[in-house]
Amino acid sequence: MPERSTVTLYGIPNCDTVRRARAWLAGHGIEPRWHDLRRDGVPADALPRWLASAGRERLLNRQGTTWRRLEEALRAKADDDAGVLALLAAQPTLIRRPVVEWPDGRITVGFDEADWTRRLPGA
Repeated sequence: MPERSTVTLYGIPNCDTVRRARAWLAGHGIEPRWHDLRRDGVPADALPRWLASAGRERLLNRQGTTWRRLEEALRAKADDDAGVLALLAAQPTLIRRPVVEWPDGRITVGFDEADWTRRLPGA
């Protein structure tokens, strides 16, 4: 679990949404702890928290190239929580990005500027 005063940003560096999110955070004076899902993998303790917070449909990116290239048998694993956890652990690029763990312990998936603005100190 990240320090409570730290924003942790999970993603992959070549994702356009992650780039926008990183620029937005920098523009608001926030330097997040960065975790590259492709290079560093998914922390085993994080996936269950993310799933509980965001839900299967929000966390799993069914629009991306990785999903489209998956065999149907692997896609079928996404029909229950245990299957989706295994799938996301094995294929981290299936995770909708960015995933952010905020200092208050809350988790967001995707970049929502209005929501993130409300999370700023003093907002």
